[in-house]
Amino acid sequence: MKRIKTLFIIVIVFSMTATVFAQEKKEIKLADLWKNFTFWQRSVYGLRSMNDGIHYSTLSRNGDIEKFSYLTGNRTEIIVKTSELKIDVDEYEFNENESKLLFQTGYERIYRRSFTADYYVYDLKSKELKKLSNNGKQQMASFSSDNTKIAFVRDNNIFIKDLISNSEKQITNDGKFNEIINGIPDWVYEEEFEFNKAYEWMPDGKKIAYIKFDESEVKMFGMTVYAGEKPKHDNNILYPENQSFKYPKAGESNSIVSVNIYNLETDKTTKIDLGDEKDIYIPRIRTTKNPDILAIFKLNRLQNKFELITANVKTGDVKIIYTETNKYYIDASDFDNLQFLDDGEHFVMTSERDSYKHLYLHDMNGREVRQLTKGHDEVTEFIGFDAENKIFYYQAVDKSPLQRSIFKVNFNGKKKKELTKEAGTNDAKFSSNFKYYINYFSNSETPRKITLYNSKGKLIRVLEDNKKLKDKIPNYGGVNKEFFTFKTSEGIELNAFMVKPPNFDKNKKYPVIVNQYSGPNSQEVLDSWDFGWNNLLAQKGIIMVCVDPRGTGGRGEEFRKMTYLQLGKYETIDLIETAKYLNKLEYINSKKIGIWGWSYGGFMTSLCMTKGADYYSAGIAVAPVTNWRYYDNIYTERFMRTPQENPEGYDDNSPINFADKLKGDFLIVHGSADDNVHLQNTTEFTEALVQANVQFKQFIYTNRNHSIYGGNTRYHLYTMMLNFWEETILK
Repeated sequence: MKRIKTLFIIVIVFSMTATVFAQEKKEIKLADLWKNFTFWQRSVYGLRSMNDGIHYSTLSRNGDIEKFSYLTGNRTEIIVKTSELKIDVDEYEFNENESKLLFQTGYERIYRRSFTADYYVYDLKSKELKKLSNNGKQQMASFSSDNTKIAFVRDNNIFIKDLISNSEKQITNDGKFNEIINGIPDWVYEEEFEFNKAYEWMPDGKKIAYIKFDESEVKMFGMTVYAGEKPKHDNNILYPENQSFKYPKAGESNSIVSVNIYNLETDKTTKIDLGDEKDIYIPRIRTTKNPDILAIFKLNRLQNKFELITANVKTGDVKIIYTETNKYYIDASDFDNLQFLDDGEHFVMTSERDSYKHLYLHDMNGREVRQLTKGHDEVTEFIGFDAENKIFYYQAVDKSPLQRSIFKVNFNGKKKKELTKEAGTNDAKFSSNFKYYINYFSNSETPRKITLYNSKGKLIRVLEDNKKLKDKIPNYGGVNKEFFTFKTSEGIELNAFMVKPPNFDKNKKYPVIVNQYSGPNSQEVLDSWDFGWNNLLAQKGIIMVCVDPRGTGGRGEEFRKMTYLQLGKYETIDLIETAKYLNKLEYINSKKIGIWGWSYGGFMTSLCMTKGADYYSAGIAVAPVTNWRYYDNIYTERFMRTPQENPEGYDDNSPINFADKLKGDFLIVHGSADDNVHLQNTTEFTEALVQANVQFKQFIYTNRNHSIYGGNTRYHLYTMMLNFWEETILK
């Protein structure tokens, strides 16, 4: 009897302790994600390696430009106290000899990468600050390599500011909104070739090479902009404004592009002869180590043939030095990996010519010298070349597609060595002389950690470890992310992860939400830090699952490009297979499986709620493509060719054509001013749903773009989505 009583007391004490422990766990609230930013990762901002290779500069939190020693980690100098200059610095850039600084202030976004700003020039010796121009905001200002001039773009024309005479000169005069653009890309180039500056100073500072975009024949797309809030458009209170811009949709006309050279000494412009073919792309121009040679990247309309062209800016002579074709398409990420080496005799590039992305060394005649990396471990980024020691540095998939590591390999493609110390996701920024590097690391259990190493891999110091953030996570129930793989009925192995509720009980039945993106060469299933929305929903009692279907990256060309000509087909099959796999797990409620995604993920949600309606009971599609005929031509044709060539590929995988199949609870969300995936996608899809007599929920955010943010917008969006899940999956 006494023993039973003692045991009873122990059980009571244990129960009370467990209750107290449970009570101590904090609830993740939406305000933590979108108002208080409770789980925000700290970082190091505006980091630049300085010319001496032994110091780097940063933009401090109070806006000062500070100088640090790589060796000691100590701050050695405050280069500029911008607070004393009474300007708020968004970004900064040194000129070539580090005698001047270019400050960017007053950032105003145009599209994803384009913006206008006010620029200021600061002389480090005289301590004099001057506004770059008094004639209106500028775009993409940059120093000439001889330190005497700055080029910038305004109103689609290129200007040059002479820092010695303090004069401003306009060097192109035909720029016109929605017709001619000089020195910056048009909308579709900016979005899909991922750059915002289309001019380059030649190394002697006496010439400027630039791309001209003639978008006269590109069709116009219009968006209505209302008065709205934050910002408020007062002029649109009674009569909303119709904003129009050139947007080439799949199969439609593109800008006609040309490459031109302006000579500052002769005040003459020369057009480079690239042949008679007009329906081409010029995704990059790049200076070489020869001051007279410009490199031009040329791509055909189908994006399966790449030509590297050199042009002599003195004589105008043009030479194709390298050509690559691909049975699918050339990956646009290769363009920034192509770099000319300081020896003036070689260039390095990434290519999938052996079905995996690897580094290749070529001479300046385009001949392949050697393949520098091999195997199934794909190169994801070329970081740089140490000319003194003849070593290439790069980021690559290694051991697992879920991870990224930093490697080096010598000039002969031998002595490959991994530099990273921890398994997860690593990225690195090297000093100008490659004697030091700063590593950015995270994994599923570790928020961003920024560390400084020497080239031999010795740790010098930790710049930021986000320890406070890591220490608070257990108070919110922990990360609880588990990676797993499963095989589909076709024998395809897919990578995935699962976030379980903190108090997970395998004897219970849990609803599931599949959170995915699924776009070409994307990866959501990565061993990297991500704590927030998934964990909030897991706290509510939902198992969160993410899967990378066929078409995603890190697993070679054939896995990634098998969706060619049929975007959405195999991804839908794999996401249906995901639901089937989850149905087999004892702790899953097979009647409560939801799916959601944004952009391409919204496209996939829409397909899974129509073509996969028997497997998903609820879905949220945010800013989805619903008809590939509505989307831009560079992206869509890269994977699908034109609608004229591949009508079935377009129509068989566009949700709008399967509206009558939609079942379950469906919420579709869009911004009315989405310049990327137009609201047209949602309005036409929902009209098809109405005519099919299918019920759904719809919400439009006034004046919001593809990212749907600003003011209280993001908080409102996630509140609505949370309410939707509580009314469907959790009900």
